[in-house]
Amino acid sequence: LIVTFMIGEFVAGLLSGSLALIADSGHMLTDVATLALTIWSLRLATRPPAAQWTYGFKRAEIVSAAVNGAVLGAVAIAILVQAGFRLGAPTSVHGVTMIFVAAVGVVVNLAALGITARTNRANLNLRSAFVHLVTDVWATGGTLVAGIVIETTHFVRADALASIFVALLMVMTSLRLLRDSGRILLEAAPKDIDLVAIQRHLMDVTHVVSVHDLHVWVVTSDLPALSAHVVLEDVCFFDGYAARVLDELQSCLAGHFDVAHSTFQMEMASHVDHEDSSH
Repeated sequence: LIVTFMIGEFVAGLLSGSLALIADSGHMLTDVATLALTIWSLRLATRPPAAQWTYGFKRAEIVSAAVNGAVLGAVAIAILVQAGFRLGAPTSVHGVTMIFVAAVGVVVNLAALGITARTNRANLNLRSAFVHLVTDVWATGGTLVAGIVIETTHFVRADALASIFVALLMVMTSLRLLRDSGRILLEAAPKDIDLVAIQRHLMDVTHVVSVHDLHVWVVTSDLPALSAHVVLEDVCFFDGYAARVLDELQSCLAGHFDVAHSTFQMEMASHVDHEDSSH
């Protein structure tokens, strides 16, 4: 759907002189790249872990989302520059062609949106594809309005203004993708997880003296992970109770915070004297 319409829209933009149509076809090109990268990265993510790739290729989807965001931003900048020239020196635009192509584009994008709406958008890569298509609906809608304005009022600068509207939508989408993928690549704690609350819950487990070096990050969009050093009462290491504490700590995380992948270093209180530094 997207590839077929993209080619037709680009040709129509060249024939009609509409920058808005060319800009939107450039946006559609990023959608094609997004969908292709999404499919490729999802296939990579199914590969099992290997010797040096201990998590497999699960982060491929995050790299894909970051690349999509960067490409989208670059295309938007190019469109904004060209739109600036068109505002200063407007050219003749065929409004009827804009109206027809943009109307078809709205239908195509709504159809594509309906297909991707059934996917699991907790996955950042799939969400990026969905957001691209939502932006496309707005973009083709803006181009349709510009065509109507040109045909009824002969205000040809509406084409450049529609291009700027499309480009700004692309910039917003780009920034969101770069922000969300950047948080994961930089291993920031997930926005919906309260580290203070996690530490408090872990401290409430019987025989836990303190918790330090607590880290929470996301391997990929649906795989949060946690590691921490947990100081236990010394008696736990002599009566075998440490194993039961470990079970309680992991049950606490899975039950309250939906974190199933956790690693704990169990320590006596005196161990802190042997650690170089906390991080």
